[in-house]
Amino acid sequence: MYNSLKTYNNKKYSGMRVGGSHHWNYNNGKWHETKEAPDKWSFKFNSIKTRVNPAPNNTGAIINTKFHWYIIADQIATKIDSNSYMTSMNGVKFKIGHKRPYWKAFSYTYHEQVPYKERIIKILEEILVELKNK
Repeated sequence: MYNSLKTYNNKKYSGMRVGGSHHWNYNNGKWHETKEAPDKWSFKFNSIKTRVNPAPNNTGAIINTKFHWYIIADQIATKIDSNSYMTSMNGVKFKIGHKRPYWKAFSYTYHEQVPYKERIIKILEEILVELKNK
């Protein structure tokens, strides 16, 4: 079940089992980017995503649960005409925390949890080790 505790590499977690997958459609997504330096852009992306296949009854998170992800990705944008680009993005996303509708804050803000900044630093350090060992 979705909310039951599971173990992976000696760490406890809940949610979808490791190895599970989802397929989503993003319709009418909005991407806004700002050039900050010759090779650096900041961006924001907003969209509603919908499942390709309906969720099984009585599964998954409750309505208004929020999930906080940290995404590291490669994007290739191919110009197809004067006003359009085909965008392809591949990457990884890491769950930083979640917030149930009746909580005041995200899980990483609670005393027993690893804080947001420490989580991000650990992810980036692990990614650097992986890249250096490839």
